Amino acid sequence: MLPLRASGKKTSSVCDDEDFGNVTLKLPGNKQRQRLHDEDAMVLCKCLQNNKCVTGLDLRYNNISDEGVERLSGLLQEDSSLLSLDLMFNDILAGGAEILSTVLQSNTTLRSLALSGNKLGSRGAVRLAGMLQRNHSLQELQLADCDLGVQGVIALTIALKSNTGLLSLDLSRALLSSLQEEWAVHVSEMLVGNSHLVELHLGRMGMTDAGMERLADGLTSNYSLRYLDLRCNRVTRDGVSHLAKVLKLNPTLEVVDLSFNRMEDEGAVYLSEAITSPGCGLRELSVKGNSISAEGLLSLAQATGANTRLTHLYIWGNHLEEPVCHAFRELMSSGRLLPEQTDVSVYEVDGRVFLAEAPHSLRRRYNSSRKPTHIQSLPPN
Repeated sequence: MLPLRASGKKTSSVCDDEDFGNVTLKLPGNKQRQRLHDEDAMVLCKCLQNNKCVTGLDLRYNNISDEGVERLSGLLQEDSSLLSLDLMFNDILAGGAEILSTVLQSNTTLRSLALSGNKLGSRGAVRLAGMLQRNHSLQELQLADCDLGVQGVIALTIALKSNTGLLSLDLSRALLSSLQEEWAVHVSEMLVGNSHLVELHLGRMGMTDAGMERLADGLTSNYSLRYLDLRCNRVTRDGVSHLAKVLKLNPTLEVVDLSFNRMEDEGAVYLSEAITSPGCGLRELSVKGNSISAEGLLSLAQATGANTRLTHLYIWGNHLEEPVCHAFRELMSSGRLLPEQTDVSVYEVDGRVFLAEAPHSLRRRYNSSRKPTHIQSLPPN
């Protein structure tokens, strides 16, 4: 069992600090000598039962199963002060999702729930979808790598047609075996009817051009979404052409991640045309790893120079030929593209210009909040 101690400068007065009500207890298993188990969850629940200071609980990468979730559910009762609960990459199955769904139906305080990396399956997703039909206070739900099937994804999108609270949803790496991509039709219909969702993650879904076309149909009528994650799919130039048509007329979609698709030069040209359109509101774009060569990258560079709204552009992993290197050097030297807002840096060797990879990437989440106070567990002396 892992002993808990406060650490840091605010150890003795954390409940009287100006950050009162914004304290996160961090117990990630990948940062400790020992991982938490179900019996530790019971002790933790008893310790925090009457505590109003801790509003965030980070239990990632531990060995908590459905039994541990049942013990932790006591922290989510109606008078709970908990605002965020991170249970990513534990041993939670569909039963744990059912327990959480039941208690969250009457909870009005929790704002963020992270369950990514737990094998909830479609059964667990269906339970969470039922919860979303009654709970309109939860704002963020992370379900990446949860082995969600077609049934689970469809259930969640149907629930979001009437849910008015959820702002961010991550469904990345669902297990979608259907070649018809009917799940994309339901996501599209959800986007038409939902005017509250701000952030949607659909990375590693196996999406093809057909799925992208269906998704674009829904995006045409949606003016709430700000962040769209489509990385690591199978979208080619044809699928990008459908998205580009949306971007030309959509002033609200600000961040698009198309990393590691298959757009090539023609897809990049479609995006460039969209970027220069007066109706495009795009501010951040990633096209990393898309087999784009000089024609497409020069088109993007020219569009970036012409449109001051686009401030972040990530291109590493494409064919960075010398004309492209010169074009991006000009963008950066002129101040049009700041070094911290792209993933390449310029260097010269024997009078030739090259681009190297820089340690910057597209932000993984749309919203960023003020850093909370942290209390961490320490291993015994």
